[in-house]
Formats: sequence, structure tokens, C-alpha cells
Amino acid sequence: MEVNVGGRKTAKRAYGFDEVAVVPSTVSVDIADVDTGWYIHDLCFSIPILASAMDGAVDVRLAAELTRLGGLAVLNLEGVHSRYEDPYAAIDKIISADADGVIPVIQDIYKAPIKRELAARTVKEMKAAGAKVAVSATPVVAEDLAEAVFEAGADIFVIQSTVTAVEYVSRNSSGVSITDFCRNSPVPVIVGNCVDYAGATALMKAGADAVLVGVGPGAACTTRKVCGIGVPQVTATADCAAARDDYEAETGRYVPMITDGGMRTGGDIVKAIVSGADAVMIGSPIAGAAEAPGKGYHWGMSTFHPGLPRGTRINVGIQGNLEEILYGPAKTDNGTMNLIGALRLAMSYCGSKTIKDLQKAELIIAPALPMEGKTQQRAQGVGQWR
Repeated sequence: MEVNVGGRKTAKRAYGFDEVAVVPSTVSVDIADVDTGWYIHDLCFSIPILASAMDGAVDVRLAAELTRLGGLAVLNLEGVHSRYEDPYAAIDKIISADADGVIPVIQDIYKAPIKRELAARTVKEMKAAGAKVAVSATPVVAEDLAEAVFEAGADIFVIQSTVTAVEYVSRNSSGVSITDFCRNSPVPVIVGNCVDYAGATALMKAGADAVLVGVGPGAACTTRKVCGIGVPQVTATADCAAARDDYEAETGRYVPMITDGGMRTGGDIVKAIVSGADAVMIGSPIAGAAEAPGKGYHWGMSTFHPGLPRGTRINVGIQGNLEEILYGPAKTDNGTMNLIGALRLAMSYCGSKTIKDLQKAELIIAPALPMEGKTQQRAQGVGQWR
């Protein structure tokens, strides 16, 4: 539905996670019988969880552990692991910096040049540790780094920026051809980010094996404030999922949609999937794991931009180890731990045996949902108000 906002300008109503609720089914499924698996091309993962490509969230150790637990971690090829022989010294400088001066510290650290040999070395270390290796780079440097990380054994390449478009118009440079990159890549390519039907369709037609959905929802991202750009994740996911389904009907090729950012709880993840996502990419919950390199801190991928930072450093604290965050037992009552347990229980309530079944569950507009009956929780700062 569009509304007139003045003059000839209309605006579409869009919805975020706190504005909707999932309606349970009249049939429930035994929680032991639900399957949370999903695919990228011919690669199968037992849980629909990807760790965001942020230096505070993903390193060799975290990637190996998330692989063991059934998910996929994405390494930032433009991060400290590709710039420094000792990336942890750089991370320590960032997490120990004063809050008022941390942005210049981050900008200075990321001035160091990206080195192909360090990127390749980290990929080899991830492989040796038993990780399924996914790596991320912006379109500007993707081609420059691709050969080195392919030779090192990368399993998935992610071309990612705040907004990635197939057509790039410039008087000064040609930019990377998403179509050529996808066509020539020896491994599956995930491309993002986008927020609407047209954007998702264009990336699928260019050859993306999966598409990232979301602009600006991440806890450490400031794009929505700095640039005014973004679409709430429920609407963005639903629009992109519609494009996926229409594209499959037209071509026979199914391209997963991955909701990227804005999810903190199991309920958020469930709502993303009911909106149409095949999987989710999360940063803050992963950064809160004891194995994460940022020790409870993380910062957005655009925080270090020299002229216009579009991210910040946040402290989520250490919530538990990664297995506890994903599978429990939960130590909190606010939905931020045992994320897969929450997903499986919701699937049971909705009568959904698979992720694709859960995509068919009913959503309702429910702005009262966060507040209804929760006055005492809010007043006492407990439960969902923690």
C-alpha cells in the first residue's frame, strides 16, 4: 500500500521485525522431526546461520567452530587478517580505544594495504582448521583477490557492499562485472546487498548463487542515519523472496535469499524466514560468543571509510560460547541464546518440517506485540526488556 507523503510523492509502507508476528498453525510437528538444513548450489548446511564478515566476529577459530556446528562464517578479505601479520594486535587496539576516539583509530588501522598473500594464508589456515571457507570482498577489489583465495581453497566467494548493483555507471572506471565474475568463478558466489524485487532479480540474472538482503539494519551499521538509505527487513525480505520465486518459475533455478542484519533473537530469525528467507546472516549474536576475536566488540564493515564512516564500534559483551548461543542451554530469558532451539520450536508450532515450509507460515501486522502484557518486564528490565 502506498500513501501520499506530500505533493506528487508517494511512499510504500514497510515493516520491520517488531511490527509483525507469526501465526501458529492448527497442526504442530514433533520438534525432533524438523529439518533446519538449506543449500547454496551443491553445498548443504544443517542450520541457516551465516556469521557476518566483520573482524570482531570472524576469524579462523570462529569459522572452524561454526562449521562444526553446521553453519557458515564469512571472513572479511578487506579486514585486518589481510592487512597485518598479527591481526590480533590491530583488533586489540580497536577494542581498547576510547569510545570518543575509536573511529579515527579504526580508520588509521585500515589504512594498511591489503596483501594477497595474507588473504591466501588465512584461507589456508581456515581450511586446515576444518572450516568451510567463505570470504567476502567489495566489488572494487573482488577480482584482485579472487585468484589468490581460490588457489588457497576458498569454498564460497561473497561479493558484498552496502548496495551492490549489476549495472555500474562511471566516467572514471568500469567496475567489476558481476556477471563475468559469477560465470568464471570455480565456487558458488553470494552477492549483495539489495532490498527489493528489482535488485534481487538483477543479481540472480547476473548469476548469483545466493543473494544478501538488507541495507543498514545491522547493530554496528550507521548507513540509515548517514545516508537515509534502507528498507525494514521484513518487507525487504518478502519482496526479494517474491523475486526468487518468480525467477525459479521462469528459469527452474532456485537462488536462496539470505536476510543480512537486524536480528538479535530467535524470534527475529523466525520472522525473517517466515518473510521468505532461506538463511540469515548475523553479526552481534556471533560477536557475543567467547570464541569471537573481538572479545564482545564488533564494528561495521564501512566503519573505516576514510571520508564517510557508515558504521561504529559496539560492545555486545560475551554471552557464552558459540554452541550455547546457537544450541543452548540458554543462560538468559530474552531470546538471545539457543537460537536454533527457538527456530526449531517455532517450526513445530507452525507445523513446518522444513525451512521452505516455514516460509509459508502466516504473518500478521502486530505493532502491539512487543508491549502487550509486558509492562512489568519493561519496568523491571527483565525478559525481553533486558
